[in-house]
Amino acid sequence: MKRVLTFLLVIALVGACAAWYLSRNSAQAATLRTAQVRRGDLVTSISATGTVEPEELIDIGAQVAGRIVQFGKDTNGKSIDYGSQVDEGMLLAKIDPTIYEADAAAAKAQLESAKAGVKRAEADLQQSKAKLYQAERDWRRAEALGPSDALSQAAYDAAKSAFEVAQANVSVGEAAITQAKAEVDQADGNVMRANRNLIYTTINSPVKGVVIDRRVNVGQTVVASLNAPSLFLIATDMRRMQVWVAVNEADVGSIYPGQPVTFIVDAFPGETFRGQVNKVRLNAAMTQNVVTYTVEVTTDNSSGKLLPYLTANVKFETDRHDDVLMVPNPALRWSPRVEQVVPEARAAYEAEQQGTGAGAASGGGPSSGPTTGSGNMAGRMGRGDGVGRPTSGPTTGPAMRRAGGRGRGRGAGGYRPETVWVKDGTLVRPVKVTAGATDDIDTEVRGPDLTEGMEVVVGEVLPEVSTGPTSTNPFAPPQMRRGPGGRGPGGGGGGGGGGRGR
Repeated sequence: MKRVLTFLLVIALVGACAAWYLSRNSAQAATLRTAQVRRGDLVTSISATGTVEPEELIDIGAQVAGRIVQFGKDTNGKSIDYGSQVDEGMLLAKIDPTIYEADAAAAKAQLESAKAGVKRAEADLQQSKAKLYQAERDWRRAEALGPSDALSQAAYDAAKSAFEVAQANVSVGEAAITQAKAEVDQADGNVMRANRNLIYTTINSPVKGVVIDRRVNVGQTVVASLNAPSLFLIATDMRRMQVWVAVNEADVGSIYPGQPVTFIVDAFPGETFRGQVNKVRLNAAMTQNVVTYTVEVTTDNSSGKLLPYLTANVKFETDRHDDVLMVPNPALRWSPRVEQVVPEARAAYEAEQQGTGAGAASGGGPSSGPTTGSGNMAGRMGRGDGVGRPTSGPTTGPAMRRAGGRGRGRGAGGYRPETVWVKDGTLVRPVKVTAGATDDIDTEVRGPDLTEGMEVVVGEVLPEVSTGPTSTNPFAPPQMRRGPGGRGPGGGGGGGGGGRGR
């Protein structure tokens, strides 16, 4: 009986061990996700956001106040409205001219009155000159006789006084003519002013273009006081557009006139537009201690697709590598477990992990802030600049985007040693490469064992492990694994220079 019980107990233990082993292998079974090494052109860039603007805008205002009584016709014979095509000199709107016509008539009448005043002053002057002639002759006779029995002293003095008064009246007449002519000039200016105000009631287009904005309606009263009210906004040429891009001060040093630019707009998904940098405006703006510069990008809009004020996602091309081998960035971040590595490379991989683990231990502790990198504490830490500094905050930045943002030191020519993993049956084997520039999606790689079309591992899908009678959602995405240490966006593991900001 004891033998039977012992035999049954051994069978139960063996069965339990076998079940545990099978369940463990089943839990650890994973499906490796791969991607091909491909050849193509890789462009590194600076990303920013801007607004599409017409290259030249004319703000049409009103210089007189009044009620809008009429809109003009565009080139198609329709009333001026949004998007209307207009030619230079074409009527845009008309303000009620009644008051200004009356002012012009009054100014003209005042001018005629002033001209009549000039003629009267001239006639008065002629009369004064005639009286002066008579007084002068009387005075000459009195002066020849002198005070005597033939001419009394009173008559002598009266002749002299009359002559002097006549001289003064001539001077007064000449001054009156000057004053009358000045009044004519003043009245003439009033006429010009009234006529000009009358002309201002008719608002014509100063350029040929497209009406971007109409800000008034018929019947609306515009008031022109210190500032001219804006009525229309006209773009002179919609075939040439600009993108005004706000660029961070950390990136503006890499922007230069003539630099190639690509951008996309949400209105046309999947279509890429091209342009080039025109200039960098020097009037920087500061918002919450962040300094940005406005960069003008010119682009061709012969197709007419780009509309004013669209939001553009812009990329400034900073570097370009044509016809190079590239791998997806996750291929450089993924690391296998030791049991997944082929036997001939397993010992070296274990030694590398132990070495990097020691480097991580001297790095001064874990990261105290989010990092955009691999997060592989065991497999990647300690490969940085040899100092092992911990990460104390976000490492995503423009400079890291341009350079690839990796903690590992670069070699000659900006390349750095990396490892990609390729499938070898059910296991994986390492392939040593040197990685260069990145565009945040792919990274340029070089290596003697690297060929175009080679399948490299970018991640793995772990099956769900059930720990009890729980319900399973058939629509839930499969669990992803990118390597030991939990490599997710913003995952830990930035200490020791190993956090790879991408």
